[in-house]
Order: sequence, then C-alpha cells, then structure tokens
Amino acid sequence: MQLEIMPKKKRLSAGRVPLILFLCQMISALDVPLDSKLLEDLVQPPTITQQSPKDYIVDPRENIVIQCEAQGKPPPSFSWTQNGTHFDIDKDPLVTMKAGSGTLIINIMSEGKAETYEGVYQCTARNERGAAISNNIVVRPSRSPLWTKEKLEPITLRSGQSLVLPCRPPIGLPPAIIFWMDNSFQRLPQSERVSQGLNGDLYFSNVLPEDSREDYICYARFNHTQTIQQKQPISVKVILVDELNDTIAANLSDTEVYGAKSSRERPPTFLTPQGNASNKEELRGNVLSLECIAEGLPTPIIYWIKEDGTLPINRTFYRNFQKTLQITQVSEADSGKYQCIAKNALGVIHHTISVTVKAAPYWIMAPQNLVLSPGEDGALICRANGNPKPRISWLSNGVPIEIAPDDPSRKINGDTIIFSSVQERSSAVYQCNASNEYGYLLGNAFVNVLAEPPRILTSENTLYQVIANRPALLDCAFFGSPLPTIEWFKGTKGSALREDTYVLHENGTLEIPVAQKDSTGTYTCVARNKLGMAKNEVHLEIKDPTRIIKQPEYAVVQRGSTVSFECKVKHDHTLIPTVIWLKDNGELPSDGRFTVDKDQLVVADVSDNDGGTYTCLANTTLDNVSASAVLSVVAPTPTPAPIYDVPNPPFDLELTDQLDKSVQLSWTPGDDNNSPITKFIIEYEDAMHEAGLWHHQTEVPGTQTTAQLKLSPYVNYSFRVMAENSLGRSLPSEASEQYLTKAAEPDKNPMTVEGLGSEPDNLVITWQPLNGFESNGPGLQYKVSWRQKDGDDEWTSVVVANVSKYIVSGTPTFVPYLIKVQALNDVGFAPEPAVIMGHSGEDLPMVAPGNVHVTVVNSTLAEVHWDPVPLKSVRGHLQGYRIYYWTDQNSSKRNRRHIEKKILTFQGSKTHGMLPGLEPFSHYTLNVRVVNGKGEGPASPDRVFHTPEGVPSAPSSLKIVNPTLDSLTLEWDPPSHPNGILTEYTLKYQPINSTHELGPLVDLKIPANKTRWTLKNLNFSTRYKFYFYAQTSAGSGSQITEEAVTTVDEAGILPPDVGAGKVQAVNPRISKLTVAAAETCANISWEYEGPEHVNFYVEYGVAGSKEEWRKEIVNGSRSFFGLKGLMPGTAYKVRVGAEGDSGFVSSEDVFETGPAMASRQVDIATQGWFIGLMCAVALLILILLIVCFIRRNKGGKYPVKEKEDAHPDPEIQPMKEDDGTFGEYSDAEDHKPLKKGSRTPSDRTVKKEDSDDSLVDYGEGVNGQFNEDGSFIGQYSGKKEKEPAEGNESSEAPSPVNAMNSFV
Repeated sequence: MQLEIMPKKKRLSAGRVPLILFLCQMISALDVPLDSKLLEDLVQPPTITQQSPKDYIVDPRENIVIQCEAQGKPPPSFSWTQNGTHFDIDKDPLVTMKAGSGTLIINIMSEGKAETYEGVYQCTARNERGAAISNNIVVRPSRSPLWTKEKLEPITLRSGQSLVLPCRPPIGLPPAIIFWMDNSFQRLPQSERVSQGLNGDLYFSNVLPEDSREDYICYARFNHTQTIQQKQPISVKVILVDELNDTIAANLSDTEVYGAKSSRERPPTFLTPQGNASNKEELRGNVLSLECIAEGLPTPIIYWIKEDGTLPINRTFYRNFQKTLQITQVSEADSGKYQCIAKNALGVIHHTISVTVKAAPYWIMAPQNLVLSPGEDGALICRANGNPKPRISWLSNGVPIEIAPDDPSRKINGDTIIFSSVQERSSAVYQCNASNEYGYLLGNAFVNVLAEPPRILTSENTLYQVIANRPALLDCAFFGSPLPTIEWFKGTKGSALREDTYVLHENGTLEIPVAQKDSTGTYTCVARNKLGMAKNEVHLEIKDPTRIIKQPEYAVVQRGSTVSFECKVKHDHTLIPTVIWLKDNGELPSDGRFTVDKDQLVVADVSDNDGGTYTCLANTTLDNVSASAVLSVVAPTPTPAPIYDVPNPPFDLELTDQLDKSVQLSWTPGDDNNSPITKFIIEYEDAMHEAGLWHHQTEVPGTQTTAQLKLSPYVNYSFRVMAENSLGRSLPSEASEQYLTKAAEPDKNPMTVEGLGSEPDNLVITWQPLNGFESNGPGLQYKVSWRQKDGDDEWTSVVVANVSKYIVSGTPTFVPYLIKVQALNDVGFAPEPAVIMGHSGEDLPMVAPGNVHVTVVNSTLAEVHWDPVPLKSVRGHLQGYRIYYWTDQNSSKRNRRHIEKKILTFQGSKTHGMLPGLEPFSHYTLNVRVVNGKGEGPASPDRVFHTPEGVPSAPSSLKIVNPTLDSLTLEWDPPSHPNGILTEYTLKYQPINSTHELGPLVDLKIPANKTRWTLKNLNFSTRYKFYFYAQTSAGSGSQITEEAVTTVDEAGILPPDVGAGKVQAVNPRISKLTVAAAETCANISWEYEGPEHVNFYVEYGVAGSKEEWRKEIVNGSRSFFGLKGLMPGTAYKVRVGAEGDSGFVSSEDVFETGPAMASRQVDIATQGWFIGLMCAVALLILILLIVCFIRRNKGGKYPVKEKEDAHPDPEIQPMKEDDGTFGEYSDAEDHKPLKKGSRTPSDRTVKKEDSDDSLVDYGEGVNGQFNEDGSFIGQYSGKKEKEPAEGNESSEAPSPVNAMNSFV
C-alpha cells in the first residue's frame, strides 16, 4: 500500500473532487517556500488580503487610512465606492491611493474635517481573472462630547437609607468608560454596599456617616481620543439618628426593644432592575452581562442561579461583588431564565431575567478557493448559521449573480455553486453574502481554471546528513493542477513507503522520526496528476554522534608546577571535528605556557591566575559536545598531611533503561577525602509540578554506583546524588538530564471529603485536592457525585476543574446525602472512591422546648427541666439547649433594655440542667431554646421563679468614732448584698492586753435598723477588737473586724515621791500622730511621752480589709517613719505603738494615698527635707517660747507671786476659804496648785471649764514640764505635779506641743 497525500476535501456524489489551490497555501506561509519562477508563470484571480474593520471609528485629529490590500496575477487594480456610488479619488485633492495597493489615505490634518468623509466604503480589486470586493467599511469619526451643564443640589439623607448617584454620561463614539473618583483623582472605594452599575450610576445599598463627602465625581474616558470628561461634583451628607430618638427608644418596653427590629433595618429591594422579571437579549459570541443591585439594611448579598440548568463552569464569572453575572462566548444554549437572589437577615427577594441569545451570521463552511483544470468539476460551498437563520446570496466578481454574465458551467443550488466541465473562461471571483438583522458575512473565493502538470520545486539530488537517533526531514515542495498526489520511494526498486514507519506531510515532506544507520540511502519523491508526473531524488546519510570518551578531570596543583587536561573525542569518520579549548568560557590566554597538542592541553609554570574552568569543545558540521574541568592552584607545601573531609560530590550522572515506571541511574563517585563512602543518597526534582524542590528518593550502599529507581507517571524527573562518609555528607551532584514519564490515570482519590450546607438550600462538597505529583497526568479534574441517602434517586454527577469545592443548590433542608469525589485526568479515572455521608444546609429550629419548669434547690441553685423538641423540627445537628435567665430586681430603677441576661448551654439531648451562682432572695425569669449548627430556635414561654433568702454579706464598712475614757461609738453601713431581710446585727468584742492576748468575748445583739451603736462602761486606755456581722432568717453572714482604743485615764497619773526633784509619767503616751501621704508612699510622725528605752513599731493595712496588719520596726528612738510601696488611691489604716517595761501604748489613724498620675509631680509638702525643715523651725519656735517663759517666771530675786502681781490676770477670782485653796501663789507650800482658781475634783479629773486657765494659754501642753533643758522642771521642782487635761478639747488653736499630745 502506498502512502499518498490527498487534499482534505469531501467527494461529491458524482465522484468529482474539487482541488485546493496549493499556491494559496504557500502564500499563507507554509513550510516550503515558493519558487519565484513558478509565480511568474501562473495567473491568479485577486484575493483580498487585508482590509479595515467593518465598523471603523477614526480619530478626527489624524489622517484617515482605509486599508485594502490584495494579491493576484497579474497585479490587480483598485477602485472604491462611497455610500454605494463610485468614489472618484482624482477629484479630491485630499485623497490619495497608496502605490501598489488599494489603501486610501485621506489627509485631514492639513485641512478638511473627518465628518466630511463619514460614510460606507467598499474596495474592489480586479484583474483579468476576476474581481474581489471588501466588506462594507463604515467610517465614523470618534466623538467625546462634554457633559451638559446642570445644577446639582446637595443630597442630605439619614444613615441607613439607600442612594443612587446618577452619572448619565454624554453619548460618545465609541461609548465612554465610566468610573467614579474624588477631586484628588483617587478612585472611590467600592464594596458589597457601594458599587458602580453597568450604566455608570453609583449605588449605595445603605449609607453610613463616612459616606459624607462633597466630591463624588463621575468621569467618562473616551479611549479613542484619549480624553476624559468630568461631571459636576455631587455633595452627599449623611446624618445620624438624633439623640432624642435614642432616648425614646431607650424607654420602650421589653417587647418593643427585643421583639422588633430598628426602623432603619429593612429587607432587600432591587434598585436595578425594577420589578420581579425582565428580559435580556445578547448576540452569540459576546459577553452576556446580567446585573442585580439591591438596597437594604443590613447590606444584602447577591447570588445567581439558572432556573432550568446549571451555569457553565469555565465561562461564568462574577463581577462587582457578585452583583454582575458574566458568561463569556455566549451561545444559543445559554438562553433561559436566570435568577438573582438578594438576601439579608430580614428577607429574601428574587428577580428573573429571561435571556434570549440571538446570533449574527457565522461560518459553518466558508467558501474555499478552487483550482481546477479544464473539463474538471467542482463546487463552492457557503454554509452559515445564525439566529434568525441568515439568507445566502451570491455575487460574481462583485455583481449579484442574477445579473452577472451567464456561465453554462455553473449551477446555483442554494448555498452551493456546482461547476461542471469548467473552461478557462469560467475563472472568476465569487462572493457569498450571509446576512440577517444582526449582521452579515462576506466571503471571497475564486475559481481558477489552470492546466499545469506537476512540478517539483525542491532542488534535485539534495544531500541530507543527520546524526543517528535524531529525526530526518526530506523536502518535496510541489505544484500542479489538478493537485498532484505525492509518493515516496526508497532506492531504485523499492516500494512506496508506508505510513506506519514514516510521516508524510501535506506539503510533501517525508519525516523519519528516529533515523538509524539503515535509514541511509536515496529517496525519490513522485508527484502525479492527469497531466503528467514529476520526480526528484534526494540522498540521506546517517552519521555517528560525536562523543568525548576521555574528559578533562578536576586538578589541584601547586604554584609553579605543570598540569595537563586530556580530551579524547570519538566522531563519525566522515566528519572532521574541530577541538578548541576555553578558559572560563573565553579564549585561552595568548601565553606560551599554554600548549594544545592533539588530545590534551598543557599549562606550564602554573600561576594563581591560571585557576578556573577549562572546557574542551568538539564541533562538527552536524553536532557539538563539550566537557569541563576545574583547575585549583595552591601554594606549595612540603608534605601535606592527609585531608579528612566529607566526600566530593558524585558526577557523570546517566539515565539508562528508561521505562514507563522505572529507570536506572548510574554515577561516578567523587573523591572520598580519605574516609570511605558509606552510602549514597538519591534525590529527585519534579520540574513540572515543584521546580526547585528536591525530595528523597532512596539510599544505596557506598559500594554501589547504580540504582534502579521506581517512578510515578507524568513527572518530569531530574536526579542528583550525594555521598556520605563518617565526616558527613557531600554537596549534591549536578542534576541529571530530565526524564518525563508517561501520563497515567490517577491512582488515588481526594482525601477529607465532606458535605456540609452553608445555606438551608444547598450542599457544599469539599475535599483536599491532589497535588501535581499525585495527578499522574494532565487535565486533572474531579467527578463529584451525590444522591439523597434515604431516597431511590440515581447518582447526580458533575465534572469540575481542579478545585476543592462544589456547591449543590436547591437541596431540601438538612437531608443526609451520600457523596463521593473521584479524580480523573486526560488518561482516565482513579479507582472507585469511598462513599461518605454529608448533610445539606441547616436552618434555624422551628419549635421551642415545652413543659419548662424550675425546681429551686437552694438560694443560689436551681434545676430546670424541659421536654425535648421533635428531631425533625431541629432542622440541623442538635447541639444542645440554651437557657437564658435574668433577674428583674431593681428593674424600676434601671432601663429594662439593659437587663443583663446570662446564658447556659447544655450539650446534646439533655432535658435538664442546673443554674448555679444565683442571687438569693431574687426574682428570676428564664426561657429555653434549642440550638443547632445554624443558630437558636424560638424561645419557650418565660418561666418565673424566686430564690429563698441566704446569709448576708459582711457589712460594707465599720468604723469607731468618738473614743472616750469608757466608751466607743461604732458606725457601719449595711451589707451590700443582704440576700434577704436583715433581722439583727451581732457585735462581739474583747479586750487586748499589752502582750496582745485576747480577753473574754462579749456578745451583743443590735436591731437591724441601726447603723450606729455606743458601747459604755469600757476600760480606759484599753484596746478592743470587734467582730461584727449581720443576720437574716437564713443565718449569719460574713463578719468584719476592727480594733480601737479607749482614751487614757487622766487621773491615773500618780504623784511623784516627795523631794524626788522631778516628775515622771507613769503611763507612757503616743500623741499627735500625723500622716503625709503621696501616691505610693507616706511619712508617719508622732510624739511620745513616757519612759525611755522603748521600742517603736508601725503597723498598717488596707482600711476595711480582713488582712493582717503589716508591721515595721522603727530603728532607734526616732519619732517618724516612711512607708513605701503603697497602692495609689487606696485608703490605709496605720497604728504606731511603743513597747517597754511599763507595757505598750498605740495610736491609730486612717489616710489615703494620692491617685496614680500619668507624670509624677513632686509635692514639696511630702518631701523629707521639707518636713525636717518645718520640724526644725517648730522646734526653734518652741525653744524660744520656753526661754521667754523661763525668763518671765524665774524666781531668783522674786517669787512667782511677785511675778503674778507684776502681771495681774483679770480672770483670776478669789476662791472661798472652804475650797481649801488660796487666791495667790506661795513659794513655801509645795502642795498648792500651780495657779489660783484651779480645783481638783474627787474623781481626779480636770473638767473642761476648769482648764481654760492653764499653761495652754502660754503655748505649753499639760506635760510641758518635760522640756529637754530641764528649766521648767527646775523652776517648779518643789510643786505638786499638775493634773492632766484634755488638750484636744480646748477651744484654742493647738500649739506644736498640743498637736503632739492630742489623741487621734
């Protein structure tokens, strides 16, 4: 069987075969070039090769160029029509025709207007064989008109309302591109809430305050003229709901607040298109754009479905935040009803768009040129389709065929012209016009009647030389009319070559895919038609490939020595190789030290500059090979010690035995650097899927230099090898050559297949896609199948691209589905996948739990029971039940919309639960709801329950005020959490002695309505500890403790021994306790009266807390102490005590640290140096006063009485004789009072009214006799010790000494 090249034409019923114009094929840039002599001999009708588009929009600022290029033999002449009439170019000086073509150039840049030449143009190319015509070219100048003047009023609207900002751009040619920017030329941000429609308007689903601006500007860009027009800015102001409305809303009842949405929230409505349905018509091949923009609050979400089918996967795109659906390359199959759905939390709306796809005419079979020989038959076929069906009409040489000259050889049969027994005069150019209301197609096809015997255009006896195992292409360019058939023969007596071994191309070329040595020989190309035969012989020689059998090797040499690189080349004996050496890919240095001798390169007297890469390059006329080696130059060393290092990388990797799923890899080990190689590690790279990433393949022992590797399908493998010894692993070798394995079907399916619904009416099927390595072939896809678990439906399947998700729409709510996902590629399917179960989307539960009742366990715990809801009403995965509960205590004092509700969730199908942590003695309300994956169901009817009384909390505060000799007054605040009705308070107290031991405990009941209580008949100068708590009918609450001290018994000062010379205080005393507090510290100062050799301490703690006092020891006998590390803004209690042989005394105070400050400001009053300075000043003043007093009362020359006489006191009155006192001072009587008019009652206390005339009037304290200089003591040493007085009750302003002796 011989292999023939036949034209790809269908045979007519009569057996006649129309021929393809081979010359036309060659002009269209086929592989074989045309013979110029052949072109000179052949005639050809005109063919339009280039023309301007049908709708030709020109720039009015540039010259108009209307293209019309054609070819033919002889060269055609050109003419034009304008608006259906002859266009006389010679009469218009602005119009010229390009030489050698029909292209018109209209010069409007110098003068004239583009509008003058607006119209419909058609070009005709004509020669003696016929006339070809161009399309009707509609020439229109582009237009970019300005915006009409308009006054735009500012827009003011409330937050949440919808808004449409119209653009209404001027009508230009072509239509403008619309976009919105501000006056800084920054594009306005768009989102699901704010977006631009297809008509250019800017739509706001709802406005927010940040939408307020004064520069919403619509721009229209006219690309053809590169101009941008701007609309007047639009001002928009968004105002918030006024506070008055918020106040009104705040006072609404519970039902109004929780049961109704805000008046600003609303379900969606469509801004465009209007109504529930609309129509859309689009032309085939265009982009179908459907738009739905909705307003509402919250912002609606748009999604699309096709009612009577599915959206095409690879042609469907969503634009403008899913508000625009686009389908590219639309066809009649895309007609139907499309539904856009707008949804927010308050509702769902639908709009149906009925799409009709029309079609301008498109070719099913365009007419093809015919080359016939005289007497042959043929046909021109013109088939087109469209919607509506196009009408076919024929022209001959540009004239309707009905009025064209008659040709007896042709017969018109609708869309076909049949030619019979053509003659040379039958040559013509025919035009097929297919038109409907949406456009037209015009196709030129000529019939060229030629009688030409075959010609071989390839040179005779051409010699082809090819390297073995490479393809060989033997050319045989031909021509003839009728179209010749081509046959190839090998040798002089060989038979025609068959297709199973060779490839015969339509242009006559013979291809030998893998040329072997036995392919050498003479090949003959034979071309035949009915007019004759032509043949041509070519010769093929197969050459051996050039190889380097001995490659140069890596060398390390010492400076000054000689090194040689060897390069032995094996080549075909008929080819003469050229071997050159390169250094670092450049020429060798022109230095006599470099010598090239046949198979080697010698470098003498090596220097440091000689280091580098040396390459041996062997060239022949057919191929070339190369090999390289690196030279390293080192300093000379006497006897280098052995180098122990990791191995050098392996090299010379080679792949052999290449099969579909295995290959053998071999390599040459590198130097082991004096440590034997223990193993080789082989890694691979998949250049197709994961280029640059190397993976572990296998390991082999160090004695092995080959490995049989298992391979996966459809992987472009490269391998590299690393050697390992006891010192470590070598660097990787160079990568091997790449080896692409054949594709196969996937051997595994996706993992982690799940089916969960994201909406109540869908099923979202997800899976973990296969990676590129696992695909096993090109075109990885997934077959997704599903059906209802409990139904008899067949599996529904769809094949999707390499994605990880598919959404099934229109499913019933929460129905179990069986799902499987199978991988496939261009080769086939993976094994049958496992079936998993999923569920369609959940919806909110429909039914509330019933029979809810509450059992109160105690004052803080209640148990709730309910009946479970039917499982069908859950409409999803039952996650549990949720209890909302709240207390309505003090609801009259609070706005009920702010009631804090607590939530407890009980997992699974439980029908009861405990509510812990309740407030005792409270009214509670609760309801129960069922919960699924979508959310909560409706609430059960509210149930009200009451908690019983509980024990109260501790009283909020307890403080002791007004201490006296035998009484203390307690003040307190009731408990912050009474947890019931208080019945009484319990006060327990006990004394604390000097060794901190507790005395007997006294228990006292106090009515519940009291907040103050005075304890009487207490011991003087005694510390008491108090325990105080409240009670309800449920029991006693937590207690609060406090300590306090009664005042000192002033009659307890014993008289001194007669003649002792000075008076000692029997009972020590701490007075005038003062605190100067700062933010985190405090300075404590006090005055002490009593025996020496006492130890001072300071105790402090947070006021009102139950924590123990923190104690600090004061060093020495100082009367001040500094506390540090306090908390800002905290109330502290402080106590200063003194311990000695005579017992202990203490004094207490409460102070508060300053608030924390952002930046520390120093208060001078709290600085130690300032306090010391002030103390020094006070001490100096005190000393001055004492000195003045001493001088005034000194009795060296006169008694005190004389001093009194010299300074009489008008307030002193004589006393009665029976009082036992005298109205004057006496030096001789030691037991008289210090001043006239003083009296000591029998209870040894000094009354306030009797102490008005005392040393206090002179700035001295009662115990002022204990001055450090002893002057006061010496002056009154013979007098009886004066009685103590309560200086803190004096009406006079206290002196420094008074302040130190006062009780705080």
